Amino acid sequence: MKKRLFSKPFIYTILILYAVITFIPFLWAILSSFKSLEEIVSGITFLPETFTLDNYIQIFSQEPLFLRWMFNSIFITACMVFLNIIFNSMAGYALARIKFAGRKFWFFLILVVLMIPFQVTLIPSYLILKMFGWLNTYQGLIIPGMVNATFIFMMRQFFLNFPKELEEAAQMDGLSRIGTFFKIVMPLAKPALAAQAVFIFMSSWNDFMRPLIIMSDEEMFTLTLGLNTFKGQYISFWNLIMAASTLMTIPSLLIYAFFNRYFIKGVTFTGGK
Repeated sequence: MKKRLFSKPFIYTILILYAVITFIPFLWAILSSFKSLEEIVSGITFLPETFTLDNYIQIFSQEPLFLRWMFNSIFITACMVFLNIIFNSMAGYALARIKFAGRKFWFFLILVVLMIPFQVTLIPSYLILKMFGWLNTYQGLIIPGMVNATFIFMMRQFFLNFPKELEEAAQMDGLSRIGTFFKIVMPLAKPALAAQAVFIFMSSWNDFMRPLIIMSDEEMFTLTLGLNTFKGQYISFWNLIMAASTLMTIPSLLIYAFFNRYFIKGVTFTGGK
């Protein structure tokens, strides 16, 4: 008992220190978005000497495509989250509940896909998209990423522990397999769906490599590519980069704050049993 009581303050101290160390760069980036470029490059200062909103004004006034980049990111991310939730959940449910020929083969194939590094598939994916004529298009980013082996596996683990009695009761009431899935299973799978939504949102919203390869027209850039345009050959406008990065971070914070209570449950339900 004494050993446990002694370890708790030590553990909490380590966690608090880690949280502070992690939070300081983020806080510095936010405060730097209110500094001038001269103040940022002159040296490392924490608080702005002259508080200004000019950086945020310049983003929208000097870069007319910024709103378009924001729309592209929101549209692509929303499509990715919606399609992944539907297809990953359907695939995970099928692997967990439906007995069909080759179920074990498809499950092991998904595990194999999890072991393949993303970088290995970049060139084949590019060539396939070029063959379909999907380079520099929304579907070139959305369709290849509308399913994810990681979250198919995660949803399978969740549905393996889902009570069969609820499904059997729904089928006795006359619901079909599809009706049971959408009317009974999906509403009760909110924790797992929320965890999946948060991970997919963060992955798509912060994705830089795939848009860099697929998108060539500036009007089709996402926010991550748009931020890169503020870096010139001889000078980087760090004040604008910090301001745009702050705006880009806000949706991620809102999504996590909204789904937080479901997110913790989802990770617990899908990871342990």
